[in-house]
Order: sequence, then C-alpha cells, then structure tokens
Amino acid sequence: MATGNETVKSKDDLVKWLKDHRITEVEVMVSDMAGIARGKILPTKKFISGLTERTLRLPESIFGQTVTGDFIDSDALSDTEPDIILDPDPQTVRVVPWYDEPTAQIICDANYRDGTHVPIAPRNVLKRVLALYEAKGWQPVVAPEIEFFLAAKNIDPDYPLEPPVGTNGRKETARQSYGIDAVNEFDPIFEDMYDFCEAQDLDIDTLIHESGAAQVEINFDHGDPLEIADQAFLFKRTMRQAAMKHGVYATFMAKPYEGEPGSAMHIHQSIVDVNTGENLFSTRQGRDTKLFLSYIAGLQKHLPSAMALIAPNVNSYRRIVRDLAAPINTHWGHENRTVGLRVPEAKRAARRVENRVPGADCNPYLAIAASLACGYIGMVNGLVPTKEMKGNAYESKRYALPRHLLDALDNLRSSSDLKEILGHDFVTVYLDVKYTEHEAYQQVISAWEREHLLLNV
Repeated sequence: MATGNETVKSKDDLVKWLKDHRITEVEVMVSDMAGIARGKILPTKKFISGLTERTLRLPESIFGQTVTGDFIDSDALSDTEPDIILDPDPQTVRVVPWYDEPTAQIICDANYRDGTHVPIAPRNVLKRVLALYEAKGWQPVVAPEIEFFLAAKNIDPDYPLEPPVGTNGRKETARQSYGIDAVNEFDPIFEDMYDFCEAQDLDIDTLIHESGAAQVEINFDHGDPLEIADQAFLFKRTMRQAAMKHGVYATFMAKPYEGEPGSAMHIHQSIVDVNTGENLFSTRQGRDTKLFLSYIAGLQKHLPSAMALIAPNVNSYRRIVRDLAAPINTHWGHENRTVGLRVPEAKRAARRVENRVPGADCNPYLAIAASLACGYIGMVNGLVPTKEMKGNAYESKRYALPRHLLDALDNLRSSSDLKEILGHDFVTVYLDVKYTEHEAYQQVISAWEREHLLLNV
C-alpha cells in the first residue's frame, strides 16, 4: 500500500523520476506523534546514495519528542538513542511546489537495520492495523473531511487570534456556513492551495465555508487508508504554506478562537470484501448489515479509550462542548449530525459511518488507525450497538466522551484491547509523550488566570 505517484514503484523508478524532474534536493520525512514532519534535506546525489545503501537515518528518539520539542524518558525507548533507517516509499515521491529550486519530498517508513518496522512510528501503527484487516480479507476505505481556520499573522502568542482581511478589505466576522462569496474572499489563497495540491497529486475534493469566521473545510476523495493518511499529512503542510504565501496563517488547532466552533477531521469509513469488491456494510437490499452494526458498536465502546489519539492535545477538549457543533457522545444515527457516529444517506456501495469525533489537530495516521481499530474490535467480537438515536443527541445531559486530556490518557492506559492492536510499546511511548506535554502545559499561566485571579483571590 502506497500513495501518490503510481508510475514510481521501485528504487530504480525513483532514481529515474528524480533525474527526469531535475531534482536538486530531496526532503525525506516521517511523521512524529503530533503529525509534525521530521527528517532531513539532502542533495539529490546524496539521497540516491543513501537510498541504495540504506544510510538515511534518524534517532529513534524523534518518536519520543513532544510538540514543544522536548524529549521524554520512556521504558519503551532505548537509553542509547540508536539510529533507525528511513526507507523511502517510492510511490510517495512528490515535487514541493512552493520552492523555486526543483525539490522533491518523500515519505519514509521507519525500520530497523534488519527491515522490521519500528513499532512506535505512527505510519507503522496504521500499517499494523491494516494488516489485521488484510488477514480477514477486508479492505477499509476512508475519506476525511478536514476543517481549519485562516488567521491574521499572530506574532505574540499571548494575543488572541483575529480573522484575516479578505479581498473586500474587511475582517470576516459573520458566520457564513456554505457561503460561496465568503469563501471567495480568500480566493487567492485557495487558488494556490489547489495548484499546490494538483502538483502533488493530493486528491482533495470539495471546498466549503464552515460556520466559524474564516473557517473552511476540505473533503478528500475516498481511498486506501494509508494513502489517504499520507495525503492528509502532506495537506496540512501544504495549506500552511499556501496561506503563508499571502501573509496569513492556516491553523488546524481544534479550538483556536474563543466564541467560535472548533475544527474537526471527520472520517468516513467503510469495509470492502477483498475478493468480491462488495461493501460489507450494506445488504443487497440496502440495509445495515450485522457487521456494520458491530463496527459501530466497536466505535461506541472503544472511542472513549481511543480519545487521546483523536483528540490529542489540551486544546482538543475545548471543542468537545455542548452546542458547539462537536459531538459529546457516542450515539449513532442515520442522517443525524448531532451524534458522534453518523450514517449518511448513500447508495449501497457507499454505505459508511462518519466518525465525527476526531479533531483537526490529530495525527492522521493515528486517528485513522484508532478509528479502524475500534471498528475492528467490534466486528471480530460481534458487538451490538445501542438503539439508534432518532432525535437531538445534545439533549442528553451525559457526556460519553472524556472532557479533559488526562482523563483520555488514563482511558487509553487502561485499554488492553487497544494496546494489543496498536502495540504496547507504541501506547507506552505515546502516553509518555502526552503526559510530558501536559506537565509542560501546567506550567503556563493563562490570561484568564491573570485577569480573574490576580487581584481577586
């Protein structure tokens, strides 16, 4: 399973592609726990040498690096900080369209010298889950929808974000869900975004304006989970670069603005029989199959434990609030956007469930892996979902999802099922990274505390 350039399938193809495109530099990269691209930039000649001799290396500890750049101590990491090998996936090679110098980027698998996967690398975690599906003769199909905000440049992090100025010379203040003219206010940015995506073979589909000021959503075409995760990983970087070209920030924070809705990464998912090509979520009469209902039941039961992977930051939980259009529950229903697990109206071949819980700040590899893992557990154990929610799920007073990062981390730590599927070493390192990030967050005094506590308590 690979992505992107279908004509580049081997190392020889890759070398030819680099020469044909007169590439002078190559960015080799992997995703860390936060979804940040980590790697090296090499002259093409040195990259080709490292490719053939497997000398492209990084320390294993990059997967124990926090979003603040600190490194953790973990029982699942070696004290000697050994190197791992970056094995480029040839089909992921793409041009980097925002550079003047001909530059390529390529996503790598993190492996040991003997070729075995580094179990704590996020891309390998997704591969581990997909291997379970493959053993059952199942092929998952996913399609994410990623929301994000545009913001005026913010040099001082203590200062609240503001929407950028559009082509009409005003900052956007009104909420313009699905507004065509509202999107066109930032047309120069999105023209570059589309050009950049086309140059990289990123299969983005629909662009819509969301309900927040300068908030938009991009939909991806459905496809292989690893391919789609690669594309989502690259898209975030691409969108930030397109916006920066116009002096604007693009942010995938789950809740960057006070008083505005948060940003999600909804994941549509279905399962196809490898042998027949049939959608296993729909009967021939167009009804929900038992397997589909078990998949939903798996999401219902295990999403609270997977929450730390799909809502990975302290900021993530500012989005999971009643009346802000984000789910607070694991209810399911047909054509019901108030539930966490929505079944859209669709033809039999497109029967799917939309997991509306993940935030836009998630690591695409880990969010897709976690969602598929929950569904897998439900299917192999024949779980039965709750009764379908017919009404407004927000009227339920009980939060079924954790409301704070520490609660989510504790849930993951206690989940033997997810540890088994995702890998014990991965879960150990991931928890250590997130607990360390939370400790760093606890050292920061917020503006709210200074405003309301400084002279009043």
